Amino acid sequence: MTVDKKKIVLFTDIGDTIIDENTEVKEGDDLVLRAECIPGARETYLKLHEDGYRIAMVADGLAASFRNTMRRHGLTHIFDAWIISEEVGEAKPSAAMFRAAMDAMGLSETDKYRVVMIGNNVTRDIRGGNRFGIRTILIDWSSRRSFEPELPEDVPTYRIHRPEDLPALLDRLEKEIS
Repeated sequence: MTVDKKKIVLFTDIGDTIIDENTEVKEGDDLVLRAECIPGARETYLKLHEDGYRIAMVADGLAASFRNTMRRHGLTHIFDAWIISEEVGEAKPSAAMFRAAMDAMGLSETDKYRVVMIGNNVTRDIRGGNRFGIRTILIDWSSRRSFEPELPEDVPTYRIHRPEDLPALLDRLEKEIS
């Protein structure tokens, strides 16, 4: 069965967006060997992929950490692009991260209206996405960090509380741009 591709394109963070950072088992200070998914995240992202959403990982950290965690949970195949700060040489909120994702997904400036950045960090994910000119979705599942904006560009376009809230919001956005 062939699924029609959606118009909305997803850029997503990983830590406390898909993976529960509290469960990370690390080697040294940085390399994540394994970690558990946030409840509902694995199933939600698999469904988004099956429904035809194109998904780019836009994450800060080590490429090996993301390979380890995504492989463990059977999620490697859902990403059309892996944009990782270690490989880009800059971290969010740098525009270089978002530009690399746009390029990897074959998107141009005129496609920005179709792109949403999903993340849990207002100063990296939300600020970076907003400054880049794309819509942002804050997932406030974790209590690890504050969601209070320091700057006006730290205010997300949308806010959800758990991964399972994503499909309904994305369906609504898909209808808005169609």
